Amino acid sequence: MIDDWEPFYRATADNPVRPLCLEAIATAGEPHDRLAVDLGAGAGRETAALLDAGWRVLALDGAPGAHLRIEAAVPPVRRDRLTVVEQSFSALDRLPDAGLVYAGYALPFQRPEVFARTWSPIRASLRPGAILAVNLFGPRDTWADDPELTTHSPAEARGLLDGLEVLALREEEREGVAVSGPKHWHVLDLLARA
Repeated sequence: MIDDWEPFYRATADNPVRPLCLEAIATAGEPHDRLAVDLGAGAGRETAALLDAGWRVLALDGAPGAHLRIEAAVPPVRRDRLTVVEQSFSALDRLPDAGLVYAGYALPFQRPEVFARTWSPIRASLRPGAILAVNLFGPRDTWADDPELTTHSPAEARGLLDGLEVLALREEEREGVAVSGPKHWHVLDLLARA
């Protein structure tokens, strides 16, 4: 597991909002004062996009300094609708009722047993009609052999969505780079409605 996320935050500081987050926002429709949960909020880009779209947001991230980093990404005028919790997923036992839950590449960086424990409160937080948007790593990803990470096959990913309306389950493989260097990406994008 990565202990120091600062090199990643610096290297990706100018990246745009991730497409899956934008798709979740568009799919969810008007927030009507509902809560969105941004799991692994990182540098706060997606948190800011959710706030800009009118959501109240709970941003959860376990990296040291998360509170300052996320608040810095959000204009002061929007901070009254933001709650930041600096907490690891391993300590997560429940989430508040949510109209949208977004986890962009955060969940794969958990050990399998932590992922399994985290998935239950994620599912329990989804209110009827809520949108769930998650990026996962597939078994052919360069990092798949790391015991500190969790990967899912497309069939396993579909199983995670049992009982939900699956709006998209996309699989992509490509050569590329990560902050750490060259990498084979095998990723799954999940979008579902409760």
